[in-house]
Amino acid sequence: MYAQARAAGRVVRLGPRPGVLVGRDDLMSELVVGFSGLGPATEPRVRVLTGLGGVGKTSVAVEFAHRRAYAYGLVWQFNTGDPAALDGQVGQLAGLLGVLDGPGDVLGAVHAQLAGMRQRWLLVLDNVTDPAVVSRLVPSGGSGDVLVTTQRTDWPARWVVPVPVLEREVAIEFLLSQAHDGDVVAAGQVADALGLLPLALAQAAAFLRATGRATAAYLDLLSSERARVLRRVVPGGYGRAVAGAWSAAVEQMQATPGAVALLRLLSCYAPDAIPIRLLLPDGRGLPAGIEAGVAGELAALVGDRLGLDEALIALSEYSLIGPVHGGAVSVHRLVQATTLDTLNQPLREAWLDAAARLVAQTLPDDPELPRTWPIYAALLPHIEATLPAWHPGLLPVVQYLAFSGNYAAAREAARRAVYARTRRLGPEHPDTLAARHELASWTGSAGDAVEAHDQLAALLPIYERVSGPEHLNTLPTRHELARWTGEAGDTARARDLFAALLPIYERVGGREYPSTLTTRNNLARWTGEAGDAARARDLFAALLPIYERNRGPEHPRTLGTRHELARWTGAAGDAARARDLFAALLPIRERVSGPEHPSTLTTRDELARWIGAAGDAARARDLFAALLPIRERVSGPEHPSTLTTRHELAHWTAQAAD
Repeated sequence: MYAQARAAGRVVRLGPRPGVLVGRDDLMSELVVGFSGLGPATEPRVRVLTGLGGVGKTSVAVEFAHRRAYAYGLVWQFNTGDPAALDGQVGQLAGLLGVLDGPGDVLGAVHAQLAGMRQRWLLVLDNVTDPAVVSRLVPSGGSGDVLVTTQRTDWPARWVVPVPVLEREVAIEFLLSQAHDGDVVAAGQVADALGLLPLALAQAAAFLRATGRATAAYLDLLSSERARVLRRVVPGGYGRAVAGAWSAAVEQMQATPGAVALLRLLSCYAPDAIPIRLLLPDGRGLPAGIEAGVAGELAALVGDRLGLDEALIALSEYSLIGPVHGGAVSVHRLVQATTLDTLNQPLREAWLDAAARLVAQTLPDDPELPRTWPIYAALLPHIEATLPAWHPGLLPVVQYLAFSGNYAAAREAARRAVYARTRRLGPEHPDTLAARHELASWTGSAGDAVEAHDQLAALLPIYERVSGPEHLNTLPTRHELARWTGEAGDTARARDLFAALLPIYERVGGREYPSTLTTRNNLARWTGEAGDAARARDLFAALLPIYERNRGPEHPRTLGTRHELARWTGAAGDAARARDLFAALLPIRERVSGPEHPSTLTTRDELARWIGAAGDAARARDLFAALLPIRERVSGPEHPSTLTTRHELAHWTAQAAD
């Protein structure tokens, strides 16, 4: 499954290792030499793995990246097969690199970050169909390597590393290692029939291993009428060898209820790390709306507790899927294409719809909770593969990206949703307006408070006209407009807007309605920002026990209220008490949200500040000095939070008599 992490200064996103690569050691050596140099490179070095579909280009690239990951500070794999999903992948990388610098060009900011990295980096651009994608994704400068996989051949000759089919002797030896006989002649005929294509040979070897059939008998299956028809159905020469092997395996699996259905379902998702145990957990039924025939086939996977297990075993035995790892499986995109190409258009659309409904059903309810973030991360590439940008299920994904600290990716995903919903649903459809609301909110969180304010100011009168001034769709936009009015510099106006909004929420939703509590929270904050720290402290002190009772002591909203109570306690004159409150809060923030989440860094910032205010200026200086490079990496060098940290470092450096 995809490994995606930022730890110890390293950023990694890679697909699963393919296992042992038969006959590919020479390619590995050629790549190592190609990416070697006598000194630091001033521009990225590019190598392009070209060859037929199924020849193993991705396997070679991913295995190389895994083997050589120790040599790089960043390793990132882009799946370029779906151009619509590229912005999301760029946004994920931006978040892990800390490129959250406002509404500008996110990709340009990523390029600048890569160009300035001291450590080498490696980008794997998988399944490139348009050379322009390489020009778009790769920075013009920097000490990095780029590994492209593609079927195209029109590349500069110095870049190209051809990936051939296997040598015939290697293919025969591989088949014989899995067969239950030693029929060299038949093995050679099978290898020839499959075009020496590694993917098709792997399926043939798995078939021989699982069934115990003679190699000559498998050759007869490849010559059957069904296989010949399938090879005619599958478009293009790239998949025909795979189609023959696929046909033999699928024919053998007919006795396993659900195996073919599972293969069809898996073929609808992104090829790597499909979290099938999340999508089809024990005891959960199918979502409503799935076409009756498809639902009947899927019933074999959900109606019997062992149905999914048996189907996974069958597909694994015939090498149609990769090994199950952590509840997730991978399927080669050629196997996916072959599987879907054998279906007529209505049936294919029915399976794609079922896959989308299963993803939507699996999305957790509350993306604000850190415990849901690993689930969203596992589903993200499959959401991009199955849910169109206008789909209602994408807004929780936008919120997950934002709540987990990746504001740039959230803003870009919201921008795509606004565009798609405007085209499909119209500019004033409630779903379009909801997407515009999210775009404005996360534009502000990404660092541009003025732009967020302006977007919300334009959106509010539309909501008031379409839904009414006190509708529960309209009030969140009033709330966010008040917030970003304050963040843009007008603190008194923000306070007054929240003061006017609170009684409306209390009347419409109730005194302990979640949005009422959030409005009380913001009224307290902007009361303090407008100059009344003691009043802000008292308002937060009254609000905290309500949050603890309603949300729990470690919910992010509760922790945010604790943070504000500590802050305004200090601002009201009790620096030592503020210091102690922040010292108690910080380890909880680190455990709940992570040590580099923006909210955790803000708590670190406040703890350092109040340590200084309580009398230890040198300690405050040292804490801010340690925090600043993390802020620059996580939030960007010109994000308002980073500038605040720089300001505090200068202040406490001066206070420490330097």
